[in-house]
Order: sequence, then C-alpha cells, then structure tokens
Amino acid sequence: MRDYVARFFGGGKPSEERVSQEKEKVERIPLDHIHPNRYQPRRAFEPEPLDELARSMANFGLLQPVIVRPLTPAPSDEYELVAGERRLRAAKMLGWTDIPAIVRKMGDIEAASLALIENLQRESLNPLEEAEAYSELMRLYDLTQEALAQRLGKGQSTIANKLRLLQLPDFVKQGLAERKITERHARALLPLKDDARLAAFYVDMLKGGWTVKETEKRVQRLLEPKAKKLRFGKAIPRDLRLAVNTIRQSVHMVEESGLIVDMEENDEEDYYVFTIRLPKRPQQKRS
Repeated sequence: MRDYVARFFGGGKPSEERVSQEKEKVERIPLDHIHPNRYQPRRAFEPEPLDELARSMANFGLLQPVIVRPLTPAPSDEYELVAGERRLRAAKMLGWTDIPAIVRKMGDIEAASLALIENLQRESLNPLEEAEAYSELMRLYDLTQEALAQRLGKGQSTIANKLRLLQLPDFVKQGLAERKITERHARALLPLKDDARLAAFYVDMLKGGWTVKETEKRVQRLLEPKAKKLRFGKAIPRDLRLAVNTIRQSVHMVEESGLIVDMEENDEEDYYVFTIRLPKRPQQKRS
C-alpha cells in the first residue's frame, strides 16, 4: 500500500517526511496499546457488518493484519492505528487481548493517505465522509479537483458534487449521515442559502417524505419571484371583487387545514387568471 500511495500521489506536493524502508514483519500488539486513527474518515460503523466481521474472525482468524505506526517519542510501545479500524473493533468485540499488526514508521501525510484511500477503495463511506476524505486528500497533496479525479479514476463532476455537500449546514449534514435523507436530496437543498429558510423547508421535506424530484421542484418554486397579487381599481364591479376575495379565502382555508397550496394570480387582457396547484399526494405543512 505504501508504494501505491507514492505512485498515486506522486504528482502532488512532495512530502518532506521520509518513511523507513525497513522490511516489514507482523507482530502481535496488545489492543490497549493501539490508539485510534486521528485521520479516520469514517464516523459511523454499522453494527451488522461489524458483527459479521467478528463472526468471520472468530471462525477463521484475522486474515489481514492491521497497520499501525509507532507513537513518538521513541522508544515507545504505544501505536496509532493507520488501517484496519473495523478489524480492531471486531477484535475488541471478541475479547481479544492482542492483534496481528504490521508496524510502519511513517509521517502524518502518509498515515492520513493510507486511512483515507483504504476507506475510499472499500466504498464503505457515507457521502459526507467521502466528501471529507476528498477534501483532506486535496489539502494534504495540494491537488485540484481535476487532479484528484484523475488519480481516483473518477469524473471531476463526481468529486465536485461530493465536495458541495460540505457547504450544507450542520443539521442537513447530520440528516445525511443518519440516512434521513439521500445524497440527491441534500444536493437539491444547496440553492437555499438562508439557513432559517432552509431549516423550515428541511422540516417540511422530512415530514412530507418528498421525493428528490418533488424537492427540486419545491426549491425552484421557492426561489422564483412571487407573483404579485392583483390590484383592482375603483372601476372593478363589486361582484368581481367578491369573487376574487372568495377564491383567496378558500385557498387560505385549505392552507389552514395543513396542506401546501401554490396559487398564482395574473391579469390578462380579457380575464383574471388564478392558477392553483395541489400535489397529487398532499403533503402536510410544518406545524
């Protein structure tokens, strides 16, 4: 993996830290001597896959050692995990006291790269964690989106769309991380720049269970300039005024019942036009 990282990011900013080329060997290291990886991009670990891994390790042992690096100052019998977070967690679940590990002397940049790339290759990150991993790799190696996309074998638009998720406010990020919304739902919210407006819209979206397409349409409609209400001069007959007010009051009553109503008023040459839109699957307004 070390050679892979060097080849992978060879075009980025040269590292000022040189790693040891000593021959690697597998050691058994006590679990309580291994500290968490500060560069671990994954924040959430699904319990079911972790249980499956633990059962496999119980039956067949650990097929691939974890990778650790010595903590400074040396000499020290304390280590930081570089790769193998799930294996380490599974070992703790099984009550193991130690775990097979490869000890590597490496600097911060290589340690971060190994952790990030391992998770990206496994495709086990949620969209937000993936975005944070891309952002960190770009920072570590001074890469553009295009350069990172080339090294990962992905389209630049894929990288750009993931990175845009980092612009969302924390409550939307949390919903995405907890799978309350999909990545496409989250991207649909990006045009809403006002946090207060977005918060109200977000609550309505969750309560209504809107599809991505419906969310996109509602965002677009919210951002469109509101049509002005019709203004009537004194020459307008009283009966017509009464009819218009009755329409408005009826729409208001429907809105008061909790449904979302979209109404536009337009003054055309021969008619006053009222366009009223109700969703086929009515959505409840935020209480």
